[in-house]
Amino acid sequence: MKKLFAAIIEFLLSKKFYGPIIYIIIGFIILQILNNIIDKILKTSHKRKKHKKEDTVIKLIKSVIRYIVIIIVILLILEIYGINTSSIIASLGIAGVVLGLALQDTIKNMLSGIFIIFDNRYNVGDTVTINDFTGEVISLGLQTTKLKSYYGEIYTISNSSITSVTNLTEAPSNLVIDLPVSYNTDINTLEKTIKKINTKVIKMDNVLEDIKLLGIEEFASSQINYRISVLCKPYTHFQVKRDIFKLIKEEFDKVGIEIPYSQIDIHIKEK
Repeated sequence: MKKLFAAIIEFLLSKKFYGPIIYIIIGFIILQILNNIIDKILKTSHKRKKHKKEDTVIKLIKSVIRYIVIIIVILLILEIYGINTSSIIASLGIAGVVLGLALQDTIKNMLSGIFIIFDNRYNVGDTVTINDFTGEVISLGLQTTKLKSYYGEIYTISNSSITSVTNLTEAPSNLVIDLPVSYNTDINTLEKTIKKINTKVIKMDNVLEDIKLLGIEEFASSQINYRISVLCKPYTHFQVKRDIFKLIKEEFDKVGIEIPYSQIDIHIKEK
């Protein structure tokens, strides 16, 4: 009985008993510290509102770190019990190299997807041009990005293949319009008419500022091109342009400002 009690006391005082407990506690503390560092870095680096995709990547990184810490703690505990972990690490290394070569493209796509999300290059709902294709981002994954064009075409591209990105919804759109008018048009009357139109344009939901009168842009062969500009919400300039054209046509007809168009004069010669 005394020998059993002594053996128990000896085991409780040995490294084999308290060593694993200490390693587990240290691993837990390190894991909490790393998670707090990740949260602080992400909170200070992201100025825009958080997105679900960012949360997904954050969870992914924390999960990878957790497994790494767990593996290290297990290997340290095995060392305490006299198990040679060098062969285990060597086996894991060889398996990792083989797996890495097999999944090279997949890993490359995942890393590219993580960088895209962290850099806030674009998010779901943004309208972007990627590799000369323009459309709305309908899916942003760690492997691929999906765009939907204005005509309904779905474009899927692997994240590692993205060479250039133009985000059309990051900043307001500056709509520039050249108004063709006849050489007989009085410019003062033209400018007064545009200012009158502006009272309706500024009330449009997507318009941010008053119309700017930039002046005569060109003396063309059969018309004067008068340039105006309008600042509107990101990627709404197409619809704003249509609405402004409708107002311009109505007001020009009222004041008699002529919009030139191509005409053909036919002369019939009688015998």
